[in-house]
Amino acid sequence: MSKEIEAVRQWLNEVVIGLNLCPFAAWPEKHNQIRITLTRDTTEEALLETLQSELTLASETPVSELETTLIVIPDMLQDFDDYNEFLHHVDALLRGFHWEGQFQVASFHPDYRFAGTHPEDDENLTNRSPFPLLHIIREESLEKAIANYPDPDGIPDRNIARMNELTAEEKVNLFPYLFGKAEKD
Repeated sequence: MSKEIEAVRQWLNEVVIGLNLCPFAAWPEKHNQIRITLTRDTTEEALLETLQSELTLASETPVSELETTLIVIPDMLQDFDDYNEFLHHVDALLRGFHWEGQFQVASFHPDYRFAGTHPEDDENLTNRSPFPLLHIIREESLEKAIANYPDPDGIPDRNIARMNELTAEEKVNLFPYLFGKAEKD
């Protein structure tokens, strides 16, 4: 397993599942239904082809075998503004192949920044992954999970509160790619 996939798996298990940021992630992880794939693409065209291939694979694979996919992108889109701009192409791809309503692509990035926030705001940590990621989500599965969850609208606020509660040491341990030893010393 590559160091990039190991880092993303650790983030998934310790941050996303461990902090319960996504209450719907533990089940597919427990049942080995999360695909984490690494791409070495360096152009937007190549990355869109990779995304198309992964969406095709997801559409042709039963949900019992593949619930969701994380595409790890270590070699491009390091600048968050470039990454955010690329998401327009992702949306166009979903529309072009008539995957709207079947799939959505969620975004995670080491420098993720929600609109109206400052880069250093802790709430941004909810979407800060070790590398730029594209997360393919099945719409039907998400709708079922939300329907069976007691307060889905409260998830973002709970996640923000959880991030604001983290100590400096917890941040270093959970986000070593953001808070290195220099900040720990």
